Amino acid sequence: MSHADDHEGTRRDFLYYATAGAGAVTAGAAIWPLVNQMNPSADVQALSSIRVDVSGVEPGTQLTVKWRGKPVFIRRRTPDEIEAARAVDVSSLPDPEARNENVAAGAPATDANRSLAPEGAEGDAAEEWLVMMGVCTHLGCVPLGNASGDFGGWFCPCHGSHYDTAGRIRKGPAPRNLPVPVARFEGETEIVLG
Repeated sequence: MSHADDHEGTRRDFLYYATAGAGAVTAGAAIWPLVNQMNPSADVQALSSIRVDVSGVEPGTQLTVKWRGKPVFIRRRTPDEIEAARAVDVSSLPDPEARNENVAAGAPATDANRSLAPEGAEGDAAEEWLVMMGVCTHLGCVPLGNASGDFGGWFCPCHGSHYDTAGRIRKGPAPRNLPVPVARFEGETEIVLG
Protein backbone atom coordinates (compact mmCIF):
# COMPACT_ATOMS: atom_id res chain seq x y z
CA MET A 1 0.00 0.00 0.00
CA SER A 2 1.46 3.28 -1.08
CA HIS A 3 1.16 6.69 0.45
CA ALA A 4 -1.04 7.78 -2.50
CA ASP A 5 -3.65 5.08 -1.70
CA ASP A 6 -3.94 6.39 1.85
CA HIS A 7 -4.70 9.91 0.56
CA GLU A 8 -7.34 8.53 -1.79
CA GLY A 9 -9.17 6.95 1.15
CA THR A 10 -9.29 10.18 3.15
CA ARG A 11 -10.28 12.22 0.10
CA ARG A 12 -13.05 9.75 -0.65
CA ASP A 13 -14.24 9.87 2.99
CA PHE A 14 -14.21 13.66 2.86
CA LEU A 15 -16.31 13.67 -0.32
CA TYR A 16 -18.86 11.29 1.29
CA TYR A 17 -19.18 13.47 4.39
CA ALA A 18 -19.35 16.69 2.40
CA THR A 19 -22.03 15.27 0.10
CA ALA A 20 -24.07 13.95 3.04
CA GLY A 21 -23.78 17.30 4.84
CA ALA A 22 -24.85 19.25 1.74
CA GLY A 23 -27.77 16.85 1.27
CA ALA A 24 -28.90 17.32 4.88
CA VAL A 25 -28.75 21.12 4.58
CA THR A 26 -30.66 21.01 1.28
CA ALA A 27 -33.35 18.72 2.74
CA GLY A 28 -33.71 21.00 5.79
CA ALA A 29 -34.00 24.06 3.56
CA ALA A 30 -36.72 22.34 1.51
CA ILE A 31 -38.68 21.03 4.52
CA TRP A 32 -38.55 24.18 6.71
CA PRO A 33 -41.06 26.23 4.63
CA LEU A 34 -43.50 23.30 4.67
CA VAL A 35 -43.31 23.06 8.46
CA ASN A 36 -43.35 26.84 8.97
CA GLN A 37 -46.56 27.27 6.97
CA MET A 38 -48.40 25.28 9.66
CA ASN A 39 -47.75 28.01 12.26
CA PRO A 40 -50.67 30.38 12.88
CA SER A 41 -50.61 33.58 10.86
CA ALA A 42 -50.03 36.97 12.48
CA ASP A 43 -53.72 37.92 12.39
CA VAL A 44 -54.68 34.66 14.12
CA GLN A 45 -52.04 35.17 16.81
CA ALA A 46 -53.30 38.72 17.36
CA LEU A 47 -56.80 37.36 18.04
CA SER A 48 -55.62 34.70 20.49
CA SER A 49 -56.15 37.13 23.37
CA ILE A 50 -57.70 40.56 23.64
CA ARG A 51 -58.02 43.17 26.37
CA VAL A 52 -61.37 44.82 27.02
CA ASP A 53 -61.78 48.02 29.03
CA VAL A 54 -64.96 47.64 31.09
CA SER A 55 -64.70 50.91 33.05
CA GLY A 56 -67.73 52.36 31.22
CA VAL A 57 -70.06 49.39 31.73
CA GLU A 58 -72.75 50.32 34.27
CA PRO A 59 -74.68 47.76 36.37
CA GLY A 60 -77.52 46.29 34.32
CA THR A 61 -75.79 46.85 30.98
CA GLN A 62 -73.82 44.65 28.63
CA LEU A 63 -70.89 45.05 26.27
CA THR A 64 -70.50 42.74 23.27
CA VAL A 65 -67.04 42.26 21.78
CA LYS A 66 -65.82 40.06 18.95
CA TRP A 67 -63.18 37.49 19.87
CA ARG A 68 -61.99 34.66 17.62
CA GLY A 69 -64.74 35.57 15.19
CA LYS A 70 -67.56 35.13 17.74
CA PRO A 71 -69.46 37.53 19.99
CA VAL A 72 -68.64 37.59 23.69
CA PHE A 73 -71.15 39.05 26.14
CA ILE A 74 -69.66 40.98 29.06
CA ARG A 75 -72.46 41.89 31.46
CA ARG A 76 -72.28 43.82 34.70
CA ARG A 77 -75.23 42.46 36.61
CA THR A 78 -77.44 44.24 39.11
CA PRO A 79 -77.92 42.91 42.67
CA ASP A 80 -81.40 41.69 41.62
CA GLU A 81 -79.95 39.71 38.69
CA ILE A 82 -77.31 38.17 40.96
CA GLU A 83 -79.93 37.24 43.55
CA ALA A 84 -82.16 35.66 40.88
CA ALA A 85 -79.20 33.59 39.62
CA ARG A 86 -78.21 32.48 43.14
CA ALA A 87 -81.78 31.37 43.95
CA VAL A 88 -81.84 28.69 41.21
CA ASP A 89 -81.55 25.06 42.31
CA VAL A 90 -78.72 23.69 40.13
CA SER A 91 -80.27 20.20 40.11
CA SER A 92 -83.35 21.61 38.33
CA LEU A 93 -81.31 22.90 35.37
CA PRO A 94 -81.28 21.10 31.99
CA ASP A 95 -77.47 21.46 32.04
CA PRO A 96 -76.12 21.31 35.61
CA GLU A 97 -72.46 21.89 34.55
CA ALA A 98 -70.81 25.33 34.74
CA ARG A 99 -69.23 25.11 31.24
CA ASN A 100 -66.60 27.55 32.47
CA GLU A 101 -63.03 27.18 31.18
CA ASN A 102 -61.78 29.01 34.29
CA VAL A 103 -62.97 26.33 36.75
CA ALA A 104 -62.58 22.55 36.89
CA ALA A 105 -64.43 20.53 34.25
CA GLY A 106 -67.73 19.20 35.53
CA ALA A 107 -68.10 21.92 38.20
CA PRO A 108 -71.74 22.64 39.09
CA ALA A 109 -73.49 25.55 37.34
CA THR A 110 -73.77 27.71 40.45
CA ASP A 111 -73.77 31.45 39.94
CA ALA A 112 -70.33 31.70 41.55
CA ASN A 113 -68.92 29.13 39.08
CA ARG A 114 -70.27 31.10 36.11
CA SER A 115 -69.26 34.64 37.09
CA LEU A 116 -65.92 36.45 36.88
CA ALA A 117 -64.62 38.30 39.91
CA PRO A 118 -62.05 41.09 39.99
CA GLU A 119 -59.12 40.38 42.32
CA GLY A 120 -60.05 41.01 45.94
CA ALA A 121 -63.78 41.42 45.23
CA GLU A 122 -66.19 40.29 47.92
CA GLY A 123 -69.96 39.85 48.26
CA ASP A 124 -72.08 40.85 45.25
CA ALA A 125 -69.05 42.48 43.63
CA ALA A 126 -67.46 39.03 43.37
CA GLU A 127 -70.35 37.80 41.19
CA GLU A 128 -71.18 41.06 39.43
CA TRP A 129 -69.45 40.29 36.12
CA LEU A 130 -70.58 37.63 33.68
CA VAL A 131 -68.43 36.85 30.61
CA MET A 132 -69.74 34.28 28.11
CA MET A 133 -69.68 33.36 24.47
CA GLY A 134 -72.71 34.92 22.80
CA VAL A 135 -73.56 31.90 20.68
CA CYS A 136 -76.65 29.77 21.34
CA THR A 137 -75.68 26.17 22.02
CA HIS A 138 -78.53 24.88 19.86
CA LEU A 139 -77.64 26.01 16.34
CA GLY A 140 -75.19 28.88 16.84
CA CYS A 141 -77.54 31.89 16.70
CA VAL A 142 -76.83 35.02 18.77
CA PRO A 143 -79.26 35.34 21.70
CA LEU A 144 -80.81 38.70 22.59
CA GLY A 145 -79.99 40.13 26.00
CA ASN A 146 -81.45 42.62 28.45
CA ALA A 147 -84.18 40.49 30.03
CA SER A 148 -85.49 39.27 26.69
CA GLY A 149 -86.29 35.74 27.89
CA ASP A 150 -88.64 34.22 30.43
CA PHE A 151 -85.87 34.13 33.05
CA GLY A 152 -84.52 37.70 32.81
CA GLY A 153 -81.41 36.75 30.84
CA TRP A 154 -81.03 35.98 27.14
CA PHE A 155 -83.46 34.70 24.54
CA CYS A 156 -82.67 33.10 21.19
CA PRO A 157 -85.62 34.03 18.93
CA CYS A 158 -84.63 31.58 16.19
CA HIS A 159 -85.73 28.46 18.08
CA GLY A 160 -86.89 29.70 21.49
CA SER A 161 -84.04 28.96 23.88
CA HIS A 162 -84.24 30.89 27.17
CA TYR A 163 -81.17 31.57 29.34
CA ASP A 164 -81.25 32.99 32.87
CA THR A 165 -79.22 35.84 34.40
CA ALA A 166 -76.20 33.52 34.74
CA GLY A 167 -76.35 32.35 31.09
CA ARG A 168 -77.70 28.90 31.99
CA ILE A 169 -80.20 27.21 29.69
CA ARG A 170 -83.61 27.06 31.34
CA LYS A 171 -86.08 26.38 28.53
CA GLY A 172 -85.99 25.50 24.83
CA PRO A 173 -83.99 23.22 22.55
CA ALA A 174 -80.46 24.38 23.49
CA PRO A 175 -78.67 21.46 25.21
CA ARG A 176 -75.99 23.39 27.16
CA ASN A 177 -75.35 26.60 29.07
CA LEU A 178 -73.64 29.46 27.24
CA PRO A 179 -69.91 28.67 27.54
CA VAL A 180 -67.60 30.87 29.60
CA PRO A 181 -64.25 31.43 27.84
CA VAL A 182 -60.84 31.74 29.46
CA ALA A 183 -60.95 35.21 31.01
CA ARG A 184 -59.43 37.12 33.89
CA PHE A 185 -59.40 40.60 35.33
CA GLU A 186 -56.17 42.55 35.04
CA GLY A 187 -56.56 45.45 37.39
CA GLU A 188 -60.07 46.64 38.24
CA THR A 189 -61.27 47.74 34.80
CA GLU A 190 -59.67 45.46 32.21
CA ILE A 191 -60.71 41.94 31.26
CA VAL A 192 -58.30 39.75 29.28
CA LEU A 193 -59.93 37.12 27.06
CA GLY A 194 -57.73 34.20 26.10
